Amino acid sequence: MKNLFILNAQPYGTEHSYNGLRLAGAIAKDTTQEVKVFLMGDAASCAKSGQKVPDGFYNIELMIKRLARVKDGLVGVCGTCMDARGIKTEELIEGTHRGTLDELANWSIEADKVFVF
Repeated sequence: MKNLFILNAQPYGTEHSYNGLRLAGAIAKDTTQEVKVFLMGDAASCAKSGQKVPDGFYNIELMIKRLARVKDGLVGVCGTCMDARGIKTEELIEGTHRGTLDELANWSIEADKVFVF
């Protein structure tokens, strides 16, 4: 089954993106599932590398890296949203890529389930 997660919220301050990544990671553990994540709006900053958080606090960067390593796990970041936030492609977390609205549209059409956080 193909699962698409669309995240819109900033990495910290709310738990929307955190919870979306938790669910995506849990589903990705099932080898029969394909998981794709698209970060847009404020969630584009979730893909910025070099995140430093207090000890004991969740780290969105580590969550995305784990998900990106899972078989068939793809993480796209809205290029327009990156530009609006001054995020350069070379600043993205390894395993993520600059995406487009056309890519998101294709992923949405192909998906059996779409989760929006």
